[in-house]
Amino acid sequence: MHPDPSPADARPGANAVSIVVIGHDDAAHVADAVRSALGQGPAVREVVAVDDCSTDGSAELLQRLAAAEPRLRVVRLPVNSGGCGTPRNTGLDAATAPYVMFLDSDDVLPPGAAGALLAAAREADAQVTGGLCVRRELPSGREVPWEPALYASPAVLARPADLPRLVRDTLAVNKLYATDFLRAHRIRFPEGRFPYEDIVFTARVWAAAPRVALVPDRVYVWHVRRAAPRLSISLDRADVGNWRARTHACRTAHTILLDAGEKRLARAVRAKFLDHDLRMYVRELPLRDEAYRRAWWAHTRDHLAEYDAADRSGDPAAPGTLLARVLLASPEPRDLPRLRDLAARPARLCPPYARTADGTPCWSPDLPQVTLESLPERPVRLLPVAVDAELRARTRLLRLRLHELYGAVGRAGPVDAEVEWRHRDRAGLVLRRTVPLRPTADDTWTAEAPVPLERLASLAPGAWDLRLRLRFRDGATRTVSAHALTGPGLLRPHATPSPRHGLILVRPHPTHGGALSLRLTAGPQGAGRVLAGRLRRWWR
Repeated sequence: MHPDPSPADARPGANAVSIVVIGHDDAAHVADAVRSALGQGPAVREVVAVDDCSTDGSAELLQRLAAAEPRLRVVRLPVNSGGCGTPRNTGLDAATAPYVMFLDSDDVLPPGAAGALLAAAREADAQVTGGLCVRRELPSGREVPWEPALYASPAVLARPADLPRLVRDTLAVNKLYATDFLRAHRIRFPEGRFPYEDIVFTARVWAAAPRVALVPDRVYVWHVRRAAPRLSISLDRADVGNWRARTHACRTAHTILLDAGEKRLARAVRAKFLDHDLRMYVRELPLRDEAYRRAWWAHTRDHLAEYDAADRSGDPAAPGTLLARVLLASPEPRDLPRLRDLAARPARLCPPYARTADGTPCWSPDLPQVTLESLPERPVRLLPVAVDAELRARTRLLRLRLHELYGAVGRAGPVDAEVEWRHRDRAGLVLRRTVPLRPTADDTWTAEAPVPLERLASLAPGAWDLRLRLRFRDGATRTVSAHALTGPGLLRPHATPSPRHGLILVRPHPTHGGALSLRLTAGPQGAGRVLAGRLRRWWR
């Protein structure tokens, strides 16, 4: 039995939301999460903190907070569940308010999130209301919006099938749910150890065909701690078991929607898998060992074999579609550097290419069945663009090479490139220079630009990422990264004299996605600290 709503619920925005906070052995962060939930104001009736049998003092910390805050209730599970589903279901069972939200212990709700979602839910009479989530990289603080196109402007949907792109937002935490709706349809998270439980939960929500409201407000801050001693499930991808768990969750979501008669949404789930999940893991394949690659390749081929022709009949030049075709055509891992570039965002499709007997371009001579579609009608903003960056220490000169793609780049007519250095940890700190792109005899365009080490070091030490803004004949532009070339004399750390700083230590390196980046340390003392740190690591 759940208590009847109090009379205060009749007041607009008052005491209408239960926020379920879950955590396990996260004493360092759980208090911040709870405070962010309590700080949502009068919209929140209660915060239900579910401790998943922590051993680090989290439960005791929560009890102390509850002693000073009557809206906070603490539920402690007697045995660790091994996942997020069981504690969330426990919190849902305990919730007494008409609406419920979920919050993880290492994240926070921005001020006003619950109020914004509640107002939209009541105005639209929506059973599910979603808002913008941002991924905040720590410690830098850099923020990346999650599926921003869905939340660009307010919208109300009579049912999820009216906007199949909804399935791309698989997060459960950036949404407000009508509590009775979840209970009436028996919508729950998978119990126990079930990685990627959000994918299954959201599929169950959309399968129930709720009325949906979307708001452009920031309603959730997802903290990403890549250097944490214990990585989150979404970051801990070094074991192939993580990929098996993800494909299982995606397959389950597809089945749930198909069984509910939501064929458009089920097909959108598979399209999302090709464009998001598959591309993300392919980008990381070159970093894995041979055993992982073979196991991953075999498992992925088995998974993709379940797709029917209609699932793969979308844009034949789409990166995910082409990745799937290469995987299905080759029984062994192959072309990993090229596949990684194709899976990048934005996609890069690098030569060499081959042709079949009738002249059709294909992926390689021994995979003639994987044809490469020409792109004559594709606008510049959708072109896969491949740019290489060559940086030699002794010259301080950046050489760029833009590659042709089936004649499409030549038809667009490259004019120039705006070379942009962006500081990774200081938003808005940018240095730009425009250089002309000149055609060569081998169907490429080249440009050269000096690397302004003195200016960059004076503005701020740290990491500077290279981005390019390509301009074409009709005025269209395309912003891309540049692939860092490796080889003799390339990407070598070096020290360079500086009139202002005395010495600048430069360390060029490829980012996780292969793009060129520089890490700068200015002054003899700074360079000395870096060198001393390297010596200590070498000595150990």
